[in-house]
Amino acid sequence: MTYGNESIRSLSDREAVRLRPANVLGSDDINGCFHCLIEIADNAIDEAKGGYGNKIIITKHKDNYYSVEDFGRGVPMDWNSVENKYNYELIFQTLYAGGKYEKNDDDAYAFAKGLNGLGASATAFSSKHMLVRSYRDGYKYEIEIAEGEVVGGLKKEKYNYNSTGTFVKWKPDLSVFTETDIPFEWIKKYAEEQAIVNKGVTVEVYNEETNEKYTYYYENGIIDYIHKLNQGKNFTDVVYWETEAIGRDREDKKDYRSKYQIAFCFNNEINVMESYHNSSFLKHGGSPHEAIKNGFTYAIDQLIKKKGEYKKGEKKITFDDIRDSLIIITNTYSTETSYENQTKFAITNKFIRDFMTDYIKQQLEIYFIENPLEADKIMRQVLINKRSREKAEQTRLSIKKKLQSNINNITNRVDGFVNCTSKDNTKTELIIVEGKSSLGATKQGRNPEFQAIYALRGKILNCLKAEYDKIFKNDVVVDLLKILGCGVEIKSKHNKELNSFDINNLRWSKIIIVTDGDIDGAHIRTLLLTLFYRLTPTLIKEGKVYIAESPLYEIVQGDKSYFAYSDKEKDEIISQLKGKFIVQRSKGLGENTPEMMWETTMNPETRKLIQITVDDVEKMQKYFELFLGDDLQGRKDYIEEHLHEYIENVLD
Repeated sequence: MTYGNESIRSLSDREAVRLRPANVLGSDDINGCFHCLIEIADNAIDEAKGGYGNKIIITKHKDNYYSVEDFGRGVPMDWNSVENKYNYELIFQTLYAGGKYEKNDDDAYAFAKGLNGLGASATAFSSKHMLVRSYRDGYKYEIEIAEGEVVGGLKKEKYNYNSTGTFVKWKPDLSVFTETDIPFEWIKKYAEEQAIVNKGVTVEVYNEETNEKYTYYYENGIIDYIHKLNQGKNFTDVVYWETEAIGRDREDKKDYRSKYQIAFCFNNEINVMESYHNSSFLKHGGSPHEAIKNGFTYAIDQLIKKKGEYKKGEKKITFDDIRDSLIIITNTYSTETSYENQTKFAITNKFIRDFMTDYIKQQLEIYFIENPLEADKIMRQVLINKRSREKAEQTRLSIKKKLQSNINNITNRVDGFVNCTSKDNTKTELIIVEGKSSLGATKQGRNPEFQAIYALRGKILNCLKAEYDKIFKNDVVVDLLKILGCGVEIKSKHNKELNSFDINNLRWSKIIIVTDGDIDGAHIRTLLLTLFYRLTPTLIKEGKVYIAESPLYEIVQGDKSYFAYSDKEKDEIISQLKGKFIVQRSKGLGENTPEMMWETTMNPETRKLIQITVDDVEKMQKYFELFLGDDLQGRKDYIEEHLHEYIENVLD
C-alpha cells in the first residue's frame, strides 16, 4: 500500500458512523443498536420532563424495526434562517447539532439527557431505513432516510392533528451492526427505568410480533419503586429526601444547578443500589455511588461508636456490611454533567459527589436522633452483617487451606481412603462404604484399576442443620471433599468467594454409596445424600451420585448362592428352586467375602445401582428439611398423619 500525500482523507459524518459506529454509539453489536433506541427515546423523555406530554410509546415492530412516539412539541424540521439549513438536516444529518447547547437553568432542557447532538443523527446514519414524522405549528412534517441519507427531501402539509409530537421509526442496518434484534426484555427494563425516575409519565412498550404490551407508571417515582423492590420485607420504613444545590466542580468553572432525590430502607433479604442522573440509569454509578458509600459508612460508624457497640479491638464497619441490607435509589439532575463517555454509565461531577456525601451524613445524623428505634435496628443488623462477613472470611481461608491437596499424595493424607491406579476420571469410581469394618471386603473385592474406596469413620455430620464453620471443621466432610476434588457450592451472601465448585475437577465418573441394608445403613446413606445436597448439589443434578443396592437375602442351594433385593424377588427365586435350600438375611458388609462383594456390589456387570436424579433432589429438599431440619412441629404432624400406614405395613 502506497502511503503518501494523497493517502490522507476525511470521512463525512455519515461515513464515520457507518464505518466506526463504536466511536459514537459505544459498540458495533447489539449494544450499539440498543443505544440507538435509547438515544431516540431519550429525546422523548426530555420533552416529557420539560412538561410537554406525559406519555411515550416504544414499539418493537416486525422485521427488526423500532419506533418511539411522544406527545411533546414536535421536533423542529423546517427552515433555520440562523444556520441557513433545514432543521431536519441539522438534527438527523449532522453530528454535534441540537437544541440543548444553550440552556438556562429554568428552561425545558435544564436537566436534559441528550447533550451532545449525536444521538438522532447517529441513529439515522446507522439505519437501513428511517421515517420521521413531526406534528407542530398546524403541519405534519415527514422525511425518509435510507442508509443514512435523506430521500426526497422534506414533506410538509397542513394537518389537523389531535396532539403535537414526534414519531420516529427505523431499522438498524446489518451492514453497520453485527446484530439488530434487540431483546424485548432490554426495552422493557429501559421503559420501566424511565417511568421510575420521571414520576407521572406513562411509558408503554409493545412487541408487534408477540402482541405483548406493558405499561409503566410510577405516580410517586422512586418511592413507589422502593416499595415494589421491598416485597414487604423491609425492617425499617422507607425514607425519602429531596433537595437542590448550586455549585461548581472546579474554581475555574461556572456554577451549575443540581437536584437530588434519595429513597432508602433496610431489608434483610433484598439489597439494591441504583442511581439515575438526568433520567439515565447509571450502570456504574460514579459520583452518586461514591457519595452513598462515604455518607452511609461514616454516619453508621459514628452511631456505633456513640453507642459503644464495637468490641474491644474490633475493626470498623465497611460499606459492604451496610449494602448487604440496604435498598437505596438515587435520582439526581444537573444542568452541567460530566459523563465518563457517550454511553452515560457513570458521572464524575466532583460537586455532586461532595455535596451529596455531606448531605447524606447530615440527614442520617438527624434521622438517627429522631428515630432511635430504627437507628438501633440498622446498627445491630450492620454489625451482624460485619461479623458474619468476617466469620465467613475465616471459614473461607480455613477451607481453602484444608481442600488444597494433590491426588498423588492424598492416599497418605486421608485416613480410610484407598486409591485406584487409573487417573482417567471418565472411568474411575469412588465407592463410599460405612465404617472401616467394611474396608477389608470391599478393598479385596474391587477392581483396583478403576475403583477407589473411602471408608467412613465416626458419625456423619448432618450438613443440613450445621453452620458452615462447623461443617468445615468436620474431618470426615473435609476429607471427602478432598477426595472428590471438585470444591464446594455455598449458598450464602457472605461466602461468595467460597464457591470453588468446578465439576471439571471431579476425579470420579461415579460416586457410589454402599451401606448395609438395615436402618443404620439407611441413616448413613441419608446423611451422605444430605452432604451432597448441601455442599455439591450439581453432582446430583449431573447424575454422578449412585446408591449400590445391597441384597436383603442370600439363598444358598448346595455350593451356589442366589441374591434377592426384595421379598418379591426372594419369592420368585424360591419358586424356581427344587430340593433343599437355605434362606438367610444377607450379612453386613463387614461380614461379606470379597467374592460376594464383587458379585453383588462391585462388578459393573452384575451390581444394581440406583442413580440419584433431579427429581430425587426435589423430594430430598422436602423431606431432608422436614426430617433433618429445624421443623420439629412439621415432623410431629407428619408422624401423626402417616403413623397408620406404618402400622398397616407391619401387620401385613
